[in-house]
Amino acid sequence: MSGKVNEALFDLVQSMSKSEKRYFKLMSSRHTIGGENNYVRIFDYLDKMPAYDEKALFEFFKGEAFLKRFSITKKRLYDHILSALDAFHASSSIEAQIHKMLHASDILYDRSLYDQSRRLLRSAEKLALKHEKPALVIEIANKQKRIHETMGYSGISDEQMNAFSEQESAQIESLQYYATLWQIKSRLFTHLSKRGVARSKEDATQYTEICKELLDRPEPSEHVTTEARYLYYHVMSAYHYATANLSDSLKALHKNLELIESCDGPIAIEVNKQVSVLTNAIYISDKLGDYKSSISYLNQLKTVASKVTANEDLEIKLFSSINSIELSINLRKGDFGKAAGIADQVKEKLDEFGDKVVPARRAFLEFKVAVAYIGVGDFSQALQWVNRILNDNELDQTEDIISFTQLLELLIHLELNHDKLLPYSIRSTQRFLKTRNRLYSFEKVFLQFIGKLVKCDDRFEVDRYWGDLYNELATITGDDAFESVALDYFDFQSWAEAKLKGKDFESVVREKYNRTVRQAS
Repeated sequence: MSGKVNEALFDLVQSMSKSEKRYFKLMSSRHTIGGENNYVRIFDYLDKMPAYDEKALFEFFKGEAFLKRFSITKKRLYDHILSALDAFHASSSIEAQIHKMLHASDILYDRSLYDQSRRLLRSAEKLALKHEKPALVIEIANKQKRIHETMGYSGISDEQMNAFSEQESAQIESLQYYATLWQIKSRLFTHLSKRGVARSKEDATQYTEICKELLDRPEPSEHVTTEARYLYYHVMSAYHYATANLSDSLKALHKNLELIESCDGPIAIEVNKQVSVLTNAIYISDKLGDYKSSISYLNQLKTVASKVTANEDLEIKLFSSINSIELSINLRKGDFGKAAGIADQVKEKLDEFGDKVVPARRAFLEFKVAVAYIGVGDFSQALQWVNRILNDNELDQTEDIISFTQLLELLIHLELNHDKLLPYSIRSTQRFLKTRNRLYSFEKVFLQFIGKLVKCDDRFEVDRYWGDLYNELATITGDDAFESVALDYFDFQSWAEAKLKGKDFESVVREKYNRTVRQAS
């Protein structure tokens, strides 16, 4: 049995808030016979454990009868905790409230109290419509049909039946539209997480093919649910980003920002989605040189973070989003010292959250920290962060972040004079990129440069190679928007310029940033 399964009960206990734990114990105190007392004892022990250690648990409860069938005891305690949490949060969401009403309507129906059941269903229906919950409206409709059938369709006119059917059809259509959007999003984001932003026209065509059905449709009308409209613009912003069309990506993000501002009360956009939209708007505005907007969006994001009571999932998203954006902005500005200063906080939080941070998100944070350390000249620290990515067994090896991490590793080995390791690393990287069909022009130029440099002992030849690299990178990234994507990960071109002109990397990046700011203003 995997460790993940063994630790499920421990993880659930550790995830609970103080008020949830109090409620669980209150619920358990009502049962004073049999195994219930043992459940509380095990619960208290797990609550105090810093990390799950079943051997220590068995030693602590040595001689207890429940240890003979501990897997069953754990399962029952797990289910008991979930029941307590379900009761505790019974009114915490609209879905929970409606499901409670549906359960009550079933109880009334089973007692042949059809009118009472129907009235409760009407109340549930109003709540579901108000909060735009089409799946629940359909579920309610099915229960209403059962009552109509049982009562021989008495008390309902043809007009009412027609209105009932039209509403149900509209809800089904809404669900189908949302399902289509979700299917496209799933395919798009799966491909994007593995391949990254398009690096060629062929790559862009693949993204267009995935989104073809959506691209052929008009923008959603106001009759579509708020959730569906959000998802439409979310997918469109991701599609344009994936095809290196940042301006249109930002336009779609603006549509969602307008949607967020216009929706409140029952149909307000969830906080985690607001975080996602603002994070992407900050990143793309910064890339397009609209620095005032990026800072404005960042302040909005921090305001959102300060106003919400975050659960752990949202806390992780806020941590990764805010730190990722602040790292990106400081790296783009050439403020590597400030970026490196964020690294300690990032490491502390990554260690605290562990594998609860999804591998791709964790890797992007680690990559940016590595770049920050390169910027301040601490290549040993940079290598440690690069190795965290390359040694991460949870990270899908097809992710594009792996490819750029391998290139960054070569640069670090070069700076640390790892002459014996470099030839092997070059071959390994070439093989990795080739087998994954990622040997684009940028990668070829960079690998050829590293290969030449490793074999060169002449200082003047070294200078010439740096010059050649700078010129070739300027040509391929300047003429091809797809190839320039590589510089989003690390500004290899500015690195070559710094070596060529004998400047420090930070000053070159700062000068480049300041030129961009002047041109944008």
